[in-house]
Amino acid sequence: MAAKKQALGRGLGALLQSMETTNPEVDYDNSITASIALIPISKISANPHQPRKEFDDKTIEELSQSIIEQGVIVPITVTKGNNDTYILIAGERRLRASKKAGLTEIPAYIRVATKNEMMEMALVENIQRENLNAIEIALSLQALIESFNLTQEKMSEKIGKSRSSITNYLRLLKLPAVIQISIQEDKISMGHARALINLESEQEQLNIMNQIIDRELSVRQVEEMVSELKAPSNIKTKTSKKQRPLPASHIEFQNNLSEKLSTKIEIKRSQRGKGAITIEFSNDKDFERIISIIEEN
Repeated sequence: MAAKKQALGRGLGALLQSMETTNPEVDYDNSITASIALIPISKISANPHQPRKEFDDKTIEELSQSIIEQGVIVPITVTKGNNDTYILIAGERRLRASKKAGLTEIPAYIRVATKNEMMEMALVENIQRENLNAIEIALSLQALIESFNLTQEKMSEKIGKSRSSITNYLRLLKLPAVIQISIQEDKISMGHARALINLESEQEQLNIMNQIIDRELSVRQVEEMVSELKAPSNIKTKTSKKQRPLPASHIEFQNNLSEKLSTKIEIKRSQRGKGAITIEFSNDKDFERIISIIEEN
């Protein structure tokens, strides 16, 4: 048992033992803001308003090893529940890692909090985490806006992000679900996604997303592709005057080949039927990828 208490961090266990808040008879219901105490892990239940439902097993394991060696450096935050139980407000990773490390007790700030305050604190802590992906942050921001009617200025003050940054995150939620999932799975970056938002066509967004993944395109390359697609119609008209429109069969082939190779294909054809097919590639690796697809067929 003594070894478990040593895992509370240097000096923290001794400090808690000397504090009145370690007394289980203390009534925290009327306390102001927060008290700190050492409480049984078995009496802590998860926050039902926790916006994050999945936690990475590897990071929990790493944190668990850190707790075994260094102890719980930062207390979790809880509020009193019913029958001497507690409800977690913030610190679910620390709680899970402490369980994995074999601790039976954990240092905690005990706060008086309403359901709305619990949700708000959980959301704010969630947003401020360093390992969240852009979609998780966007969903948490949206939840704060919808639940608490916060302006972007007020939200900026709460979470320490600029209003322009908040706007950029929220815009990601306008993208198709497939693209949002790709951001969550780290297949494309937020920079890629911000470029795709500027396209009105969902199909164009999805086509370019596939090319980003298949060809490992940089954000700059994607921005250039989007700019080209959004080029004013009068520029396209000037270009088209120099070339005769492609026959329907050529256009169909161009589209099918572009989809098959996951790259831009351009077919040029003169009035006499002579022409050229241009296959675009972004780097040597992308070139080899295209060649392998062609050779397989």
